[in-house]
Amino acid sequence: MFKKCTAVCLILLLMLSALPSLQPGSTASASAAPKNAVFVDKASQSYIPLRFLNGLFGIRSVLNAGTNEIEISGENTSVLLKAGQARATVNDKSVTLTALPFSANGTTYVPLSVVSTAMGIGLKWNKGQGSITLSSAGEEAVLPVLGGTLIKPDAPAAVSAKHTYRVGSRSFSVQTVTIPLMHPSVRLDAVLAGNTVGKTEALGSIAKRSGAVAAINGTFFDAYTDGAYKAPYGYIISGGKMLKNSPGDKRIVFAYDRNLLAELIPGSEFSARFQSGSIEGALQAGPRLLVNGSVSLNVAAEGFKDPKILTGGGARSALGITRDHKLILLTTGGATIPQLAQIMKQAGAYQAMNLDGGASSGLYYNGKYLTAPGRLISNALVVTR
Repeated sequence: MFKKCTAVCLILLLMLSALPSLQPGSTASASAAPKNAVFVDKASQSYIPLRFLNGLFGIRSVLNAGTNEIEISGENTSVLLKAGQARATVNDKSVTLTALPFSANGTTYVPLSVVSTAMGIGLKWNKGQGSITLSSAGEEAVLPVLGGTLIKPDAPAAVSAKHTYRVGSRSFSVQTVTIPLMHPSVRLDAVLAGNTVGKTEALGSIAKRSGAVAAINGTFFDAYTDGAYKAPYGYIISGGKMLKNSPGDKRIVFAYDRNLLAELIPGSEFSARFQSGSIEGALQAGPRLLVNGSVSLNVAAEGFKDPKILTGGGARSALGITRDHKLILLTTGGATIPQLAQIMKQAGAYQAMNLDGGASSGLYYNGKYLTAPGRLISNALVVTR
């Protein structure tokens, strides 16, 4: 029997065994290709999209549509598989597979254990991000890790809800919009008011011209200047391009890659990460509220001095990332930052950060406001299909 995996891969599979299973028989429409991600089934077998392998670490992957034969080759290794068959050939040696290649949504998936072992690819599970790092000869690539059925392209791209959360002796009325980031049709973008740094615009206007199904206000900005130019504060990245730089800023940054694998990155580390070329979009605000499901506040260390953030309460906007790669957009009123952190934890976030608040706080969904801002804003995070 072919060796299942490296020790690291076995650890990965054990960690993911509690995730719901992937259904290889899913018949979701292929009109929108799923994002690249590692999928895990109920038997803790992991699969990687064949297309992602092509060009990765010098690997060449080919699918013969006529015969359903799959060839994955590297400098000194060749793996031959066939969809649905439990036999494979590795360097002309026949081996037995415990996970079978399959196709769904127009994508072919192959067992990660076979590829990683044959090609000498290292695997590292990233708990906080819900991802796996693949490495070979000093190169790395990161993919989100998911269990469960593949999301159909016609499934809802966002779902709104209203909640009441209790923190201490107080109850808070909360509006949320939840977005499955691995939805094949979902896209994110950081959008400037008027498509120009320093402009302001209504959140609803930004959302409508972007074709957004949901939107929330973004970074802090100079809202109280008398001049027409109202400078946004912090990094703003869209389509892999730097729209607003913020060197030396320590505040937390919400960032995502082309697969919408989202994370929160300290401002001091963001420039190097952006230079690596992996960041597709980003907004900087803060302070950070949650780390790996626990409240984690270090407001002063992020450089905040405003009493509205340090001690005050008010209208708040925040975003959170769940363990299964959903994005939570949230607004509430009258909350301090510590109270907001508790609210985000109750809302199901695993990582979370504060956004601009006060009169800027606004949440848009399905053509209308769930929370209407009290002023024009500088920029927004929008969700489109």
